[in-house]
Amino acid sequence: MSEATLSAGDPGPYLELAVLCERVLEERDGVLSLVRLVDRLEVTVPGPAGAAGPAALAPVQLFAVVGFKSGQARGRHQLRLTLERPDGLRRLLAELPLLFEGEDRGARAIVGLGFSLELEGLYWVDVQLDERWFTRMPLRVVYLAYRTG
Repeated sequence: MSEATLSAGDPGPYLELAVLCERVLEERDGVLSLVRLVDRLEVTVPGPAGAAGPAALAPVQLFAVVGFKSGQARGRHQLRLTLERPDGLRRLLAELPLLFEGEDRGARAIVGLGFSLELEGLYWVDVQLDERWFTRMPLRVVYLAYRTG
C-alpha cells in the first residue's frame, strides 16, 4: 500500500468522507443522513470475566460510506475496501466501479458489510481507488465477558 499526499497540483479525485455506520438514509434528492457512526464495538460474549472470546460471533452488520469529489478526474475508477483483522490477515470486502464526472461532481458508495468479529482488537477497513490508497477506517472490538451461572 502506497501513501498518497495532496499537493497543490493534485488533480483529484479528493476523498470527501469515509465512515462506518449502523444505518444510512438516502433522501430522494440524494442527501444522506448517517446514523450512529461506529469506530468501536463492545460485544458481550459468554464465559467468565477475562476469558477469550468465542471463535466466531454473529456477523456484524455495518455500512461503509465512502465519497469522493472529482476534481479533474473523469470516467470509471475501481473502489476497493479491504478488511485487516487484528492478527494482520486481510480480505477483500467489496470492489465496485465509481463514475467521476469532473469538478465538484462526486461519486460515492454505500456498501453493506457483514463480517464476524472473530478476534478482539483493532480492525481496519482500507479505502483504495484503483491502485491509490486514500485512508483507513478503524473499528475497535472489545469483548465484555459475563459470568455464566
